[in-house]
Amino acid sequence: MVVKRSLARTALSHRICTGISRRRLGALIAELASPWMAREESRLGERRGHERLRAKGGGPSHQLVFTDRVIATLVILRFQLPHAALAVFYGVDRSTVTRAVHEIRPLLAARGFAVPGEAGLRLHTLADVFAYATAKGVELRLDGTEVRVRRPKAGRPGRRAFVSGKMRQNTKKATVISDGQGQTLWTGAVRPGRMHDQTAVKTEGIEALFEQYPQVKAKVDAGYRGLAKRFPDQVQAPPKKPAKDASAEEVTAWEEARKEQSSERICVEHANAEHKQWRPLQRYLGRREYYTETHLAIVGLVSDRTAER
Repeated sequence: MVVKRSLARTALSHRICTGISRRRLGALIAELASPWMAREESRLGERRGHERLRAKGGGPSHQLVFTDRVIATLVILRFQLPHAALAVFYGVDRSTVTRAVHEIRPLLAARGFAVPGEAGLRLHTLADVFAYATAKGVELRLDGTEVRVRRPKAGRPGRRAFVSGKMRQNTKKATVISDGQGQTLWTGAVRPGRMHDQTAVKTEGIEALFEQYPQVKAKVDAGYRGLAKRFPDQVQAPPKKPAKDASAEEVTAWEEARKEQSSERICVEHANAEHKQWRPLQRYLGRREYYTETHLAIVGLVSDRTAER
């Protein structure tokens, strides 16, 4: 059994399986070890209800050591494999892998997003992004993205909230912010698919942040035209389509302006495409209540790679 787990660790730690290099995997394991130990101590303390009666290390050992828990979680995030499949590789019960995922995934989601050229600095909130953009003079790119999720059970309150007006499917959507090179700076404002992109990001307080940071500028698509109307000196949306009776010169000028704005904004679409190389962000098959955590964990991992470019 020990040999089997060792072989599983060697094979599954390859970047094809985890989505990150072994060098980055080693750094990630070291980064997560302390918060994981702190959570475990807190959980065990709550379960005992009193102080330890014996020294640390007593009692049965984990069937999956911490390194294997991280690797198994990364593989599931990368390919959305059934937990039972990973359990076969490691020779443990399915519930052991599920428990490991529920321990590691929140730690990955809480890491935040790496910043290009700023080792050790990570952005966690929208306010962090605006402060960073002000300090570094970065022009932001905003875009919304949708991922299909499970349809809620019939008769459940709020079922229609997940039906996207664009995709006509049950979805969850998130807001993604990148810089001008397509490097992800932040994602969040994860909301049911029926909510408009602009409404979703407004619930995160983006209007107050534009007022607080008047130097920050952003390029957006037509879905954020309301922000562009309220902050015309900071937010640039595509030009409005001319009327039907417009002259040929007006139509030509509009097409050129639209294409120019689109080419300057396309980098955030490329950032979205990188995120969707991970299977759960193509179509999410898990429980909807874990989607936000999964989304943040994956984008945080992708940002580690893009920040090194």
